[in-house]
Amino acid sequence: MRQFVHLLSTNKLGIICLQGKPIDRQGKEKMPKISDIEETPNPNAVKFILREPVSNGTARSFSYSSQADNDPLAKSLFAVGHVVSVFYMDRMVTVEKDEEGDWDELLPALAVPIRAADSVLSSTAAAAVGGPIAAVTSNDPRLIQINEILDEKVRPALMGDGGYLEVLGLTNHTLSIRYQGACGSCPSSLSGTLMAIEGMLKQEVDPELEVIAV
Repeated sequence: MRQFVHLLSTNKLGIICLQGKPIDRQGKEKMPKISDIEETPNPNAVKFILREPVSNGTARSFSYSSQADNDPLAKSLFAVGHVVSVFYMDRMVTVEKDEEGDWDELLPALAVPIRAADSVLSSTAAAAVGGPIAAVTSNDPRLIQINEILDEKVRPALMGDGGYLEVLGLTNHTLSIRYQGACGSCPSSLSGTLMAIEGMLKQEVDPELEVIAV
């Protein structure tokens, strides 16, 4: 995946990367939280790779600004302007912009609250399972199996693209999921990826299973 190397120059974010450490032209360390900035399959979303975790394995997703009133990091990112969704988990922050937003202008502004965000001591204190509440409150053993398969075969790939997948519930043979981060509005997530997930779960869990994204 192509990185925003041109946006990590001194005339944009004011940093360059050398051996994984962000430094300025004078060799001084800059913005220690941000290790890389990457494109995602969604052209309106970018993924910030951090050097320090900002959540203990918990996925946090915000589809509009009012949802972020009680979350300092998400609230400050929405306040930058032209931001339509925020997702973060562990050492990853994904920000989606509207069509009018310009990455050359937004990235330096978005970097400020990310750099200022509180870090957590460990990213292993909480379970990093999408939809854990749905899994533990259900008596259906298929749901636990589904989450295990998603954790092993699907979620790592989605996280690599700046996204995630949450299981909302399983009713009879219908599994409801929600894409998060860069995957939330990516056309491929709502078509090809969804079909691949359904095919995998039909083969390994239930041949009558239907997967819907909500």
